[in-house]
Amino acid sequence: MRFPLKNLSRGLKAKLPKLKVEKRPYPSLRTKILWPVLSILIALGIGAILIAAAGVNPLTGYYHLFHGALGDAHAISETLWRFTPLLLTGTAVALAFRCKFWNIGVEGQMLTGATVATFFGVSFIGTSSWLLIPLVIISGFLAGALWAVIPAILKAKFKVDEVVTTLLGNWIILYFVAYLVEGPWRNPTSLWPESPAIAGSAVFPRLVPLYRVHIGFIIAIFFAILFFIILRKTVWGFQIKATGANPRAASFMGIKVTRVLITVAILSGGIAGIAGVSELCGTHFHMKGLGFFGGTGELSWGYGYAGIFIAMLGGLNAIGVPVAAFFMAVMIQGSRAMYRATGVPSPFYYAMQGTILVCLLLGIFLTYYRIRKVKG
Repeated sequence: MRFPLKNLSRGLKAKLPKLKVEKRPYPSLRTKILWPVLSILIALGIGAILIAAAGVNPLTGYYHLFHGALGDAHAISETLWRFTPLLLTGTAVALAFRCKFWNIGVEGQMLTGATVATFFGVSFIGTSSWLLIPLVIISGFLAGALWAVIPAILKAKFKVDEVVTTLLGNWIILYFVAYLVEGPWRNPTSLWPESPAIAGSAVFPRLVPLYRVHIGFIIAIFFAILFFIILRKTVWGFQIKATGANPRAASFMGIKVTRVLITVAILSGGIAGIAGVSELCGTHFHMKGLGFFGGTGELSWGYGYAGIFIAMLGGLNAIGVPVAAFFMAVMIQGSRAMYRATGVPSPFYYAMQGTILVCLLLGIFLTYYRIRKVKG
């Protein structure tokens, strides 16, 4: 006897409600703020399940997480130290995304800036810090900008997908750095693949003695404020938003869309390059070798990719991005403190990052679309 699959499918279709996805006419500011907050709360709830699965009381785990990130002066300084590159990369991504330039190459632009800064930092030993620090910052900015503007030109002139070109650019510079630090730039006194140390005059001064937070923090705040001013107070900011909203309509309005795209790529890549300089001159002092997400011998702990997450969590907003960057810095620093205190594995941060991202994407969908039951 054959099972009537056709009849069963017809029966299920008849019983299931008919749903329709509709675009919301204009989502309110309250809705735009509500969903990211709910996404974080839902993710923290899922995180509580993960902490419990590790055999730890979730309340205890979260206490050590937030106390380890914000509990005393040392914890706060470590959080601000981690916040610095996250704010820079988040700002770089948000600026590009507002123009619909999908810059997935911030990680590579960050490494490019650090590589060029390493050259000057190693080559100009003995130079005054008043000259060398501005030199490494400017060179890092220009290097990151150049690495970003190439995909922008390819997109503007030849319609080449920038997601592909910027992502491939990450791997090109990553393996180029690996070649340098394992070849011509190899430090003969180190067990790990890294360059010689940069000049002491290229090292970023610390804001507070004995703590690791350095002047890169001030630079990051400067670019976050600059991002705010550009978007809210300038004609160029209006052109960026118009180009991102509808390039064809922006062109009809007289906006030079190609010029806006390329200048945004220059600033976005330059900010990412400065993030690399900040890590080199403020934290590592050597150009590091191959590795991702905190692997042995790596300059960046995946900060460029984290910048994409931060920009999305912050709603590509000049105020939301610093808040999102600080939240992720708390999660990174706190996860390590929670591991030391309770034994919950420190990669808990990456699980939380992925969970928040999934919840956030769902929240963004529900912000701009609604699901309605169709009658009949």
